[in-house]
Amino acid sequence: MMKFVLSLLFLMPLCFFFDFWFIQYMFFGITFLFMLNLSFNYMFVSVSYFLGMDSLSFSLILLSFWICSLMILASEKLFKLNNYFDLFLLLMVALLLSLFIAFSSVNLFIFYLFFEISLIPTLILIIGWGYQPERIEAGVYLLFYTLLVSLPMLISMFNYYSTFCTLEFYFFESDCDNFFVFVTMSMIFLVKIPMFFIHLWLPKAHVEAPVSGSMILAGIMLKLGGYGLIRLMVLFQGLIVQVGMILVVFSLVGGFFVSLVCVRQSDIKSLIAYSSVAHMGLVLAGIMTLNIWGFLGSLVMMVAHGLCSSGLFCLANIAYERVGSRSLYLNKGLLNIMPSLSLWWFLLCSSNMAAPPSLNLLGEIVLINSLISYSGMNMILLSLISFFSAVYSLFLYSFTQHGAYNSAFYFFLGISFREFHLTFLHWFPLNVLVLVGDWFVCWI
Repeated sequence: MMKFVLSLLFLMPLCFFFDFWFIQYMFFGITFLFMLNLSFNYMFVSVSYFLGMDSLSFSLILLSFWICSLMILASEKLFKLNNYFDLFLLLMVALLLSLFIAFSSVNLFIFYLFFEISLIPTLILIIGWGYQPERIEAGVYLLFYTLLVSLPMLISMFNYYSTFCTLEFYFFESDCDNFFVFVTMSMIFLVKIPMFFIHLWLPKAHVEAPVSGSMILAGIMLKLGGYGLIRLMVLFQGLIVQVGMILVVFSLVGGFFVSLVCVRQSDIKSLIAYSSVAHMGLVLAGIMTLNIWGFLGSLVMMVAHGLCSSGLFCLANIAYERVGSRSLYLNKGLLNIMPSLSLWWFLLCSSNMAAPPSLNLLGEIVLINSLISYSGMNMILLSLISFFSAVYSLFLYSFTQHGAYNSAFYFFLGISFREFHLTFLHWFPLNVLVLVGDWFVCWI
């Protein structure tokens, strides 16, 4: 484990001396080297004094490496314009390092520390490379929504340590029945995932962030919330049996309402951001069922959503760089102008609505199985969420690709190989991982 931490530290000074493509291949090389750490011993992998992995950690760390590599590939414009690209790479390495340690930590305090540290590079990304003056407000939303609930968790964590004398994940067997401790320790993850009612920071941050910021927010940062909840739910089993139904209903009703909001969006990035809230609502509901199918479906859905949502943000950015607007009313008829990209719009929109053979479908099937076994009444809300998921995905595809294109487009840059490569590397693992879906089952 430490060799990857050291390799990421050594990457920092190298960012100043090599060109864009060499750095890109170096990041992909580290990703594939980490992939070779896959172990059939699904309980523990490379456990050291304060770092270690099981299959849950391994999946999300691998997703972090992959998304961070694709973020650099998506940000070639910063390199060409010399828009502080060296600083951008340093932020990428710092962010990847903090995510790696957060996901691989076996201690709750170390996880909390790097959970908070990962917020700083993301905030600098949004404020430094964002598009509009409102990016300052978006950064404040992101920062204070998280900080408001982080201090109560820190106090509860120290209170738990004073009682049970451990913060190691693998010694979490004591059932804590203190409702106040449950609220304070889980609220930070509910904000991060995000749960309906406390989700307003996410669309704001997505709309104002550059493409790399949107990719890391949708691909990885939301998964920190789901990962933290899965790790901590063993502490509050008795409480969740009593109050879990409230959170499940909140998540599903919120997913339905947010799906309706998606249909009324006129901003492409805002639509994709709200769809993330709907999908992560399903993940939260699956975790709160406290059954093994819920945990498995949540993991599959988090990996699938990370790839699919990040790919959609990349496509939105490709259109934005050419049209100069994210409005659906201006991004019309792109099938006439960029016909080769229309295929990737279709493939990723169909994955977003959980069409086969995407990993989203596997995640939704497992989550639906979990939620209906929890309560048959959930079928009503699940049907509505699945239906409107298809509605807003088809709405996004048909509105952008069909219709009369804007007559102001006198010339248009063609799609480069880098952009095809970028979309392919999002879509390919999203649809190939279904073939090894049994690997996700091995950590049960």
